Amino acid sequence: MIRSGIEESIHLGSVAVADVEGRVVVSAGEADRLTYLRSAWKPLQAAACVARIGGLHDREIAVMAGSHNAEEVHLEAVRSLLGRAGLDEGALGCPPSRPIDPEPRSESPATILHDCSGKHAGMLLACVRAGWETGSYLDPAHPLQREIVELTGAAAGAPVSSLGVDGCGAPAAALPLRAIATAFARLPQELGPAATRVVEAMRAEPYLVAGRGRVCSAVMEAFPVVAKVGADGVAGASLVGRGLGIALKVDDGAGRARDAALVRALALLDVVDPSRVPAFAAPPVLGGGTPVGELRSDFSLA
Repeated sequence: MIRSGIEESIHLGSVAVADVEGRVVVSAGEADRLTYLRSAWKPLQAAACVARIGGLHDREIAVMAGSHNAEEVHLEAVRSLLGRAGLDEGALGCPPSRPIDPEPRSESPATILHDCSGKHAGMLLACVRAGWETGSYLDPAHPLQREIVELTGAAAGAPVSSLGVDGCGAPAAALPLRAIATAFARLPQELGPAATRVVEAMRAEPYLVAGRGRVCSAVMEAFPVVAKVGADGVAGASLVGRGLGIALKVDDGAGRARDAALVRALALLDVVDPSRVPAFAAPPVLGGGTPVGELRSDFSLA
């Protein structure tokens, strides 16, 4: 971080880049670091749901795999999923929330405004299509959650190490970074038609994955990559057409550092031109509402 000419060093954490065989190609820090995927799990969770659902539009799948801003375009997609399931917003198991949209919004907290409501709506629709009970769809013992964990283990080449509870109330999986990177490497083509469909939808509708001012949408709109960040400084990405996946964890859990680190990793792999996404490559440091410096990510991959 550069603030008024004084450089402050922040320890990144760890990055792993793996191929479809599970080999770590390059890394920084601890490639075996056990990490909760948080919302970076969503593309795999969506793939397990899409395997149970046919006929979805790209926007619906993208919002299932995303952490949305609750802009109107996102809410329309979530409502569409609920409508297909014959359910209303009361069926969503995520807690009431306000939008994370950076534009001023005045809505009172509501479950559909939670950034994970697309994931939850997709899970509910998958349960309806499979004939499963919906009231307990977040229980780790529910058939849908077991299928998600099974798919994740197959994708990662390693069993899910631990299941916790995410901020939205859904299960939260932990895996070593190298295993997360392997799962992202395999996501585009190695995990079957449902996962491939998720990748296609995320690339076709990147804005539905996050929205304005968000790194996932920005890099997917401009470059051949599928990216998904999560809370606590976690991110994953698939390098489309190259058979490589990235997983990273920032030690202090900061989203600003996570976004810069993701752009840096993608740049080091010749996927992203940082000058085209400057707001994430070098986010400003503000003092009194005025830029007084910037945050830079400058690690190397070995």
